Amino acid sequence: MTNLFIVTALLSLYLPIARAQTKASEKVDTTKITESANNRTEKFRKNDSAFRKLNLIRYGYVDQIDSADLALKSCSFEPGANAMIMQDLGFFIFNGNRIALTHYRRIKIFNDNAKGEANIKIEYNNRFGAEHILAIVAQTINVANGKIIRTPLDSTLIYNQHTDKQKDAILFTMPNVKAGSVIEYAYAWVRDASWNLPDWDFQNKLPTKTSEVHVLLPNRFIDLTQLTYTTQPFKKDTITSVLINGYGHLWSMENIPSAKDEPFMRSANDELQRISFIIKSSIGFNGRIQNIADSWNTVGKQILSYKEFNKPFDQNLNDADDLVTKAKALKTEDEKVECLFNGVKTAMSSNDDKNWMSKDGIKSAWKNKTGNPAEINMVLCHLLKQCGIKAYPLLVSTRDNGLVYTNFANIYQINRLVIYIPVDSTRKYILDASSKYNYYNEIPFELLNSAGLCLDKKKDSCYMVFMHNENPVVKRISIEAAINTDATVSGKAELICNSYEKAGFVELHKTLDEKKYIAYLTNNDNNLKVTSLKFENAEVDSLPLAQTVEFTLGLSATDDNYIYFSPNLFTSLNRNPFLNENRSSDIDFGFKNRLSISGRYKIPDGYKTYILPKNTTIVTPNKSIVFRRIVVEESGYITVYYNINFTQSVYQKEDYAILYAFYKKMYEMLNEQIVLKKS
Repeated sequence: MTNLFIVTALLSLYLPIARAQTKASEKVDTTKITESANNRTEKFRKNDSAFRKLNLIRYGYVDQIDSADLALKSCSFEPGANAMIMQDLGFFIFNGNRIALTHYRRIKIFNDNAKGEANIKIEYNNRFGAEHILAIVAQTINVANGKIIRTPLDSTLIYNQHTDKQKDAILFTMPNVKAGSVIEYAYAWVRDASWNLPDWDFQNKLPTKTSEVHVLLPNRFIDLTQLTYTTQPFKKDTITSVLINGYGHLWSMENIPSAKDEPFMRSANDELQRISFIIKSSIGFNGRIQNIADSWNTVGKQILSYKEFNKPFDQNLNDADDLVTKAKALKTEDEKVECLFNGVKTAMSSNDDKNWMSKDGIKSAWKNKTGNPAEINMVLCHLLKQCGIKAYPLLVSTRDNGLVYTNFANIYQINRLVIYIPVDSTRKYILDASSKYNYYNEIPFELLNSAGLCLDKKKDSCYMVFMHNENPVVKRISIEAAINTDATVSGKAELICNSYEKAGFVELHKTLDEKKYIAYLTNNDNNLKVTSLKFENAEVDSLPLAQTVEFTLGLSATDDNYIYFSPNLFTSLNRNPFLNENRSSDIDFGFKNRLSISGRYKIPDGYKTYILPKNTTIVTPNKSIVFRRIVVEESGYITVYYNINFTQSVYQKEDYAILYAFYKKMYEMLNEQIVLKKS
């Protein structure tokens, strides 16, 4: 372990050169690298040169490549993989003011389908200029005529890309990559003025043979806390001493399967096997103990102490008086919240800056009618307070960013600021006016089933708020149609829905062209043709959305004697999402759901019913999902009722076997056909 400390200590010798890192002179297309290599500075090249001297193989931390590695044809624990990470090594060091990382990765390319792994992108946070990529070294290894051929990466072909206002990236393409190649690269990363180490992901999009992370703390009084999310045991979990007064910790894992993209995952980030770190306190150079982040309350109070965070809330907004006057004239708080929320949502547009703080202030954002989500919601908070409504900033994480862990205070879990209004013990508003498809009286879908940090500056208080919706989302489908002797069904369907179902339909209707929207509505069924579509109440928050659809359906399976017909129309329940018997992630539907479908179909002259699906009810063992089907023939009509009631929105992966069995049976019943026979 001493050698390891020496390697990272050598790295720290050139950390002060961090700000020599190249920055692109202008934003570039994320799909085309157009930045000239001349933009790389000579100091950055010197960092590359210095980094090459930190040969991790020489210090015994990277396995020497051998003929067996180069001859490897497949991954032993995931045979179908196109490529495999052979070694993934990270070395963190914290010196009280700066965190440094040396990251090494070796990848085996099994076939041509994995040649895209040669395109490497290393992202880092550009907020406040605190993070930097200092240096990179890489090579491709092949075998030709029994000899090992190494092709190093030309440092002039490393490019810097400005992705957005929050992210930058280093990009390069490994040379001479083909089936059978091994590629390896290492880079040095640094974050200034921080006490949070980045997460270490043991699991990646490729299967990983060995993943290992070392954390080195030069002072043994530093308090390091970690949160592990793993489904398989560590190969190593060891505390080690490092020189005088210091210590380190090593975690390693082997044979880690690739990350899976599964239906109804809340976020891929939530499901990766990983470890997160927090440095809670340490003894500084003056011998005093500095508490850093021992709780979310501490984190929140630190944020409230930042002048840069608080100043935007107090800025005066020009030309907002009319909106405030309009809201004040309304009788109830609910009406005032609706007025201000819709006023700000309509007036302002969100830009691509994902920062949860304001960069230019809300005065500028309101004047230009554009800003990042935080600035838009800060404007809303300011106007709410002017109307006497107690509104507070709430720091949250969107679904794609992952969950906020209430027992692990890490500000890097946060990626958005929204507004929280507690009404009473049973009712609250959580407002995000940055999306045109959010409603004032619904928690935004992308925040459901997670927690947020509420900041109350007046009381100098911070606390967690859990965001979930107890009210089920209702969707009703009513169909009146005739089954015709020419093997068609023609009629009218009415789709009524509220809440998140309504928001989803409205967004798709506004963002897709008519052809694509109808394809979505009909589940891409080429036999189902929409002849007219009427949209009502899309702009009225308090009313459900009503869609009236006139349609014809071709019955392709019909012959001269029989008509085969499935009444499962316009439900989006045509394909079972849970086809795999095994599941590695939790299931998050987002909200509770109540779906009712009724259809009344006229039997054509000259035909009689031959097969009718039976009336049935199926229920999950915990009674969280109930499916009912009733089919009745009367007076020349067949009437079909489906009712599906979901009283639970989140299921643990350990309960997947129950869902898998239930969904298999439910979809069999949904797609069971009515058969008519010529009389």
